[in-house]
Amino acid sequence: MRQKYMIFRDRSKKKLNIKEYAIIDKDLKRAASPMLNRGSFTLLGEETYESEIVVSSISKGMNALLSILRTHNIFPIEPNATKIAESVMALYDSSEDGSVELVFDDLDLLSV
Repeated sequence: MRQKYMIFRDRSKKKLNIKEYAIIDKDLKRAASPMLNRGSFTLLGEETYESEIVVSSISKGMNALLSILRTHNIFPIEPNATKIAESVMALYDSSEDGSVELVFDDLDLLSV
């Protein structure tokens, strides 16, 4: 399965938002990545986190951050969750608002 995560940090609202998308159209499952566009992905879930909780979890380490990022609505597999957490840490290292787009393909994990 190919998934995309959009991660947004909004400093003024003191929020972090993560949206999870996936390709669910069977005709697109084998399409080459360059052939995919924003409309190829379907929104599966969304979570908004209070920045105070995110910052507190970051200070406690990766496991603490992973435990708050994984929810009933968004529960990525471990390798993807770690990359998402690393991206969140990078966003919070910055002094400005920011966003990150991460794309994962489960087939990449099979070749490891």
